[in-house]
Amino acid sequence: MAGFIGLFGETALNIALSQLMKDFSITPGKVQWLSTSYILVIGILAPLSGLLLRWVSTRKILLSSILIFITGTIICASAPYFSVLLIGRVVQGIATGILIPLIFNTILIIYPPEKRGTAMGFVGLVISFAPVIGPTISGFLLSSLSWRWIFIVMLPFLVIAFIVSALYMKNITTVTRPKIDILSVLLSIVGFGSVVFGFSSAGDKGWGSLEVVVTLAIGIISLAFFTHRQLTMEVPILNLRVFKYRMFSLGVLMIVLSFGMIMGVMLVLPLYFLDGLLLPAAAVGLYLLPSGLANGVFSAIAGRLFDSFGAKWLVKIGATISVLAMTMLVLSTKDSSVGYIITATILFMIGVPLTMSPAQTNALNQLPHEVAPDGTAIMNTLQQIAGAISIALTMVFLTVGKNTYLATGGTDATLAMVNGAHYVFIFTLVLALIVFTLSMFINTKAYGK
Repeated sequence: MAGFIGLFGETALNIALSQLMKDFSITPGKVQWLSTSYILVIGILAPLSGLLLRWVSTRKILLSSILIFITGTIICASAPYFSVLLIGRVVQGIATGILIPLIFNTILIIYPPEKRGTAMGFVGLVISFAPVIGPTISGFLLSSLSWRWIFIVMLPFLVIAFIVSALYMKNITTVTRPKIDILSVLLSIVGFGSVVFGFSSAGDKGWGSLEVVVTLAIGIISLAFFTHRQLTMEVPILNLRVFKYRMFSLGVLMIVLSFGMIMGVMLVLPLYFLDGLLLPAAAVGLYLLPSGLANGVFSAIAGRLFDSFGAKWLVKIGATISVLAMTMLVLSTKDSSVGYIITATILFMIGVPLTMSPAQTNALNQLPHEVAPDGTAIMNTLQQIAGAISIALTMVFLTVGKNTYLATGGTDATLAMVNGAHYVFIFTLVLALIVFTLSMFINTKAYGK
C-alpha cells in the first residue's frame, strides 16, 4: 500500500501542473521539477538500497520510510510556497526510494523462483499501475477540489500502511553491516544525481546550456569511476557483476525502456486531452480510467501467466501490442474520436505490463540469492533514471513539436499541442520497436537450472 502511494505520487501531479503554474506563478520548466525532483531522489537512493538492507532490519526500514512519507505528504498538502512544495516532494521521494527496493527484495527472499510470477504480478500493480492511475484519480479530485487534496487523500492510506506494518511486519533479512566505502557512496550520489539532474534541466534550459553539459559530464565521469571501483572492490556496495547474467541484463534493459514509455505517455496524455482536445479535468480522469484499469488487471494476470508459461512468449505478445498501440496514436489526428484514443491507450496499457512483469521476474530469477539485493537495487535505480530521462525527453519533443507547428505560421494553440504530442508518440513508438526487438532474445530459466 505504501509503495503504491509512493509510485502513484510520481504522476499524480501531472494533471495539476497547469493549475500549479497559475497558483505559484511559475514556468513550465520549474513546475516540471515537482516530478523530476521526486525521481531524482529515488534515483540517488535506489543504488544504495542494497547496502541499506544489509545495515538495517526489514521492519525498521519499512516503518521509517512510511513515517518519512507521511511527513513529506503533510508538507506538500500544507505548502504555502512552491519551494516548500518542492521540499515536500523531495521528502516523499526519499521514502519511495527506500520502499520500492524493499518490496522487491522481500519477495525474492520469501518466494521460490517457480512462484515469483504471481507475487511479481501484484508488484506490477505498484510499479506500473500506480503511475498510470495517478492522473485519473487526480482528474476526479481537481474537478471539484484543489490540488492539495491529491496529497490529503494519500494520508489515510499511509497511516493504515504504518499501522499494519507495525502490527505484522517481521524481520526477514540478516543484518551483516559490511564496511561502507565512503568514496563509492559519494560517487554514486554525484553520478546518478548529476545524470538525472542534467537530463531534467535540459527540458528547461536546452541541451546546449553550459549547466546541462557540465552536469551531465560530471555525472558520466563519476559513474565511470564508480563502475570501475565496484568491479575492483572485493565487497562492493553495488555488485555490478550481476550483469554477467545475460538474461538479467536483457530483462533490465526491457524494463528500463518500458518504464520510460509509461512515464512519457502518462505525462503527455493529460496535456493532450486538456490542451489539445480541450476536455475538462474531470473528463480527462474518466477517459484515462479504462487504460489504468487495464494496466492493473494485466499486471496481475501477467504474473500468473509467467508461472505457467514463462516469459518467452509473453514478452513478445506484450511488445507487439505496445507497437500496435503506439502506431495508432502516431496516426491519430485532432479529429480522431476520443474512443479511438482511449482504445489505443488501453492496448498500450495491456502491452506494457505483459512485457514488464514477465521480463522483471525472469531477470531476477537469474540471480543467486546472495546478490539478489544488488540486482533489485540496480533494476530500480536504472528504472527511475529512465523515468527521469523519459520525462525530460518528453518535454523536449513536446516543445519541439509545438515550435515546429508555430514556425510554419500556425496560430492554433490546440493544434500546436497535438503536433507536440505526436512528436512524443513517435519517440515512444521507437522505444516500443526496440523493446519488441529485444523480446526476440528472451528465454525463460532460473538461476541454477
